[in-house]
Amino acid sequence: MFALLKRMFEKKQPAKERLPFYDIVCPYCFSKFHHEEVVFRASHHREDDEALALQEDELLNIYRGKFGLAPIDELEAIIDPAIIPDENKIYSNHVLMGVSDKYSVVTKTRLCPSCHNDLPVTAGKHPSNIVSIVGATSVGKSVYMTSLIHTLQHVTANNFNAACIPLDNEISKRFRVNYEIPLFENGSLLQSTEKSNRQEPFIFQFVFKDEDQSPLTLVFFDVAGEGMTDKEYIKLHAAHIKNSAGILFLVDPMQIRAIRAKLIHQMGEQPGELVAQGDEPREVVISLFGDFIAHLENSKTSIPTAVVLTKSDLLHALKDEDGDYIRTNSNVFRNVTHKGCLDLDEFANINGEIRRFLEKVDIPFVNALDVYFKDTSYFAISALGSNPKDQQVSGIISPVRVDEPFIWLLYKLRFIEGRNEQ
Repeated sequence: MFALLKRMFEKKQPAKERLPFYDIVCPYCFSKFHHEEVVFRASHHREDDEALALQEDELLNIYRGKFGLAPIDELEAIIDPAIIPDENKIYSNHVLMGVSDKYSVVTKTRLCPSCHNDLPVTAGKHPSNIVSIVGATSVGKSVYMTSLIHTLQHVTANNFNAACIPLDNEISKRFRVNYEIPLFENGSLLQSTEKSNRQEPFIFQFVFKDEDQSPLTLVFFDVAGEGMTDKEYIKLHAAHIKNSAGILFLVDPMQIRAIRAKLIHQMGEQPGELVAQGDEPREVVISLFGDFIAHLENSKTSIPTAVVLTKSDLLHALKDEDGDYIRTNSNVFRNVTHKGCLDLDEFANINGEIRRFLEKVDIPFVNALDVYFKDTSYFAISALGSNPKDQQVSGIISPVRVDEPFIWLLYKLRFIEGRNEQ
């Protein structure tokens, strides 16, 4: 009887309507287009045919130049399907997947028409659900991204019968060499991203083993935080926020003026790594508002946004029995594993507690979120489990609740269900 009642009160998301095809959002430049608008990279070249000779790809090199990457001299030609007869077009589940050229040579290498980067094989067959990370400088985006992807690959994916896979080998190698190995194997704190160092996005897919379930594309721009309040710089990255299905909005407790001095005082003579005072969280909201939210209907975005208080281990310095800021037995300090669904009781506890905390220490920020965002929830995570000292993490890295905001986004995007487990 108890099990029956429990199932009756489980929160089931409405079933997602399965369409024959979907618009594609390029995970590199974030332009949005119909699946028939893709272009193709020829799978061969011919010296006796100028149209299929090796040539410079100007659009691809323009894209690469934005990230300081060297141009590529020559590549196979671009084939525009608009000039291909319908009988030479190859469709799979109503989606254009390949073309046969005038020499009857087939190519299935689909490219974004705007930047000529390769598209995921699932593009057009499933919704282009993209998650992006934003936050001010020194908020810990690089460390959080590394800890989250590591956790998704080693823990979360298994709990949801899925796999977290890099889009290609180059991304896999870049992530492991520059991020995962330095942090998780060497214990070295990652340096803040320099504004002049523009990184190509890290693209991973959270793929469910159930073939009927859509994959979720994770696109992480390791964006320099100061760029989030620099008007010209944010234009380069604004499209990925605008076309995202979900946002992870990171907030560093050290950038909240009301508690920064108290945290430093409570930490004593050996505070570990402290960041300089940067842009306040509210200033990042205002930057986002000016760049794209103001142009939306009712000047509000409906993109589900997880507001993530990072470095939650610092809050040990504020805890007390009275709970003026954080109680000694706070949910913040307890790791939680969500398996197969979002535990709605655990979510409600952390969401309520962190919203109340932020209302107490930075009410202008919470008010700004309420004005500009229709769908927000609040979380607290520690990407490392402790505060590093001298750019090194002491002991084993033990992330706390690091995947919870992502799992909430899975729930909001109707990939998983939510249940009251108690």
